[in-house]
Amino acid sequence: MKFVIATVVFVAAVLWVISLFVTIKFFGKLPQVVTQTNKTFENQRVVDEESVVIDVVQKVSPSVVSIAVENTPTIDFFGNSQGPNSKESGIGSGFVVSSDGLIMTNKHVVSQQGEKYIAIIKANDGTEKKYPITQINRDSFNDLAIVKVDASDLTPIELGDSDHIKVGQRVIAIGNALGEFENTVTTGVVSGLSRGVSPVDPLTGAAEKLEDLIQTDAAINPGNSGGPLVNSSGQVIGINTAVASANNIGFALKINVAKQLLADFKTSGGKISRPFFGVRYTHISQDVALLNNVVQGELVREVVTGSGADKAGIKTSDIISEFDGQKLTSDNALTSIIKSKKVGDQVKVRVFRDGKTLDMTVTLGEAPNQ
Repeated sequence: MKFVIATVVFVAAVLWVISLFVTIKFFGKLPQVVTQTNKTFENQRVVDEESVVIDVVQKVSPSVVSIAVENTPTIDFFGNSQGPNSKESGIGSGFVVSSDGLIMTNKHVVSQQGEKYIAIIKANDGTEKKYPITQINRDSFNDLAIVKVDASDLTPIELGDSDHIKVGQRVIAIGNALGEFENTVTTGVVSGLSRGVSPVDPLTGAAEKLEDLIQTDAAINPGNSGGPLVNSSGQVIGINTAVASANNIGFALKINVAKQLLADFKTSGGKISRPFFGVRYTHISQDVALLNNVVQGELVREVVTGSGADKAGIKTSDIISEFDGQKLTSDNALTSIIKSKKVGDQVKVRVFRDGKTLDMTVTLGEAPNQ
């Protein structure tokens, strides 16, 4: 009996030693294997992320446009040419939306009447082609423009869907940074959605309120305006438009707004048609109205001659308190209501003038291409 017990104890001890040896051997190497696996995975992920950006840039770059204005040298008293050495100055960016020469950009990039604009497209092999811009169509509602060049073999960019973008997703901005570094690439993420800003056009000094913008931390500099903001698939989801004074805060118009504009442009025979009321105004808030014993609304600063507002009898210093039955407030601006109308629509307008309220009917005209 003692022999049997001793044998069992001995066998159990041997099994324990073997088990301990196997455990040490197995688990002693396990951390090393995991560490190596994690390291390989991290390295692979970095390589994959770089490859994504590189692939997108290769795909998108032939569709990115640098927009420049042609410099015209002046002639001095003695007949000598006086002017810049370069033939053109870069001012902004754009991207090709059709092979037959349609290019999308910001309105403020091509806002100057009478200027000669040039579209410059750089291929992946470094070669450049320059095309004079022959037609400019500006959107009076948004900071957008569709320009035309004489070409038939351009590479259109793929337009994405800005209704399904998410905060945190990776984005890539490409454009003519500072007006001289063409096809500059910066990366970042979508930092926020539904942002509103009122950037000032440095050429005109006018501020234009822009709403429902994409916020990104991808570096956007002067000259990037009008260039594409693309996702990891190389699809345009936004149009780089404005930059805040703070670092790493840029804004882009949603591409779906531009897609609708492009569709309307093509179905209308190649023009942008927008309803036009015909006044320039300043908003009077409720607090200001109470202090001055007037009504809240839009204070008319200027009436465009021949416009619907002019024909209806609206005058400078009138306060428009209601438009199409809607009260005009900070959250319900005149421009927003006009955007929902069509050329030729008749709308009821209530005006406050010299302490009296007047009701008028205005027929909306067509916005000039400016």
